[in-house]
Amino acid sequence: MTTQGFSTDTLLVHAGRDPERHHGIVNPPVYHCSTVLFSSVDQLLETRRDRASGAFEGFTYGREGTPTTRALEDAITALEGGFRAVTTSCGLGAISASLMAFLQAGDHLLIVDSVYGPARHFCEEVLAKFGVIVEFFDPLVAGGIAALFRDTTRVVYMESPCSLTFEVMDVPAIVQACRARGIVTVMDNTWGSPLCFKPLSHGVNVSIHAATKYISGHSDLMLGLAVCDEPHFIPVKKMASMAGYCGGPDDIYMALRGLRTLRLRMTRHAESALLVARWLQNRPEVHRVMYPALPDDPGHALWQRDFTGASGLFGATLNACSDKQFAAMLDTMALFKLGYSWGGFESLVVPTYPSTLRSALAYEAPGPSIRLHVGLEDPDDLIRDLESGFARLHAAAS
Repeated sequence: MTTQGFSTDTLLVHAGRDPERHHGIVNPPVYHCSTVLFSSVDQLLETRRDRASGAFEGFTYGREGTPTTRALEDAITALEGGFRAVTTSCGLGAISASLMAFLQAGDHLLIVDSVYGPARHFCEEVLAKFGVIVEFFDPLVAGGIAALFRDTTRVVYMESPCSLTFEVMDVPAIVQACRARGIVTVMDNTWGSPLCFKPLSHGVNVSIHAATKYISGHSDLMLGLAVCDEPHFIPVKKMASMAGYCGGPDDIYMALRGLRTLRLRMTRHAESALLVARWLQNRPEVHRVMYPALPDDPGHALWQRDFTGASGLFGATLNACSDKQFAAMLDTMALFKLGYSWGGFESLVVPTYPSTLRSALAYEAPGPSIRLHVGLEDPDDLIRDLESGFARLHAAAS
């Protein structure tokens, strides 16, 4: 069915589905595929020509996608308003394929200083190794980024809100500066999901999602997506194919299933996160809560201007305490379990160390930092869990 003219909530239910092609079955089937058979030499050669031209319309080999892959890509593209999407094995795969697609030795990459840690490491330890000049910039630079451009600047990479410290970037101002110089813009949109922010509508060329997180929603798969505008689809698709980045069929199917309930889950995540964040603001142990949905957050005005909602992920810095106190607080949480990733139905907490992941600007705080993902539990239970954690923190002082 055509999805033009429908609201986002309707697209969440219907995009990427075509029951008429599958005997009336509601969900698309899962294609477990490596080999694709051809009826003739002419047909086989035609699919090779299709791939060589960059069209990637047909199905030639499992690594390059199946009808299940296309269903998820069509759905996420309809939600973000792009041209086509590329599926990879994880969010970092989508990031690295998108960067490698537009960079070569001698090129200059500008990447936000508060970027997702593994993305930073990929740039510093892989791209730089092959001759890309990597420079990190202040997330609050806005249109002032033009002063950092060189003749060799090819890509500006953004993430908003930023990892660990949740600064909100002025994406439209940065995009405007980049467009004037023909610089490719790539943005990690995992925090906002396709519901809360649509980078391509703000002029971004490639929007990245770790579908592992909110799109999945169940902490049981690894998957990445790069939603591209038309001029930038073929380079990203070719790079993902050549680098061997592809999603597993069952993970793709589960991400498509998770997409159907994204609005309901994101609404609950955001409502509960705001309650927990406000509660934390009033705790004497807390120095600062970093969540753009809070009215007094430094990024709130930009968030309110550009975003249509929030997610359940935010950060906080504590006032000074010992390592022993910090561990006592986190080690035996009942609901906020220690674990990486986020976006699932369950609440998580991890200690964070932003000062180890900064080079453009120093990061300072009076005490340790945490990142919380507020899940779908009762927020009153989550608050009691944190209250017990603070009680343990104080008890450990003696």
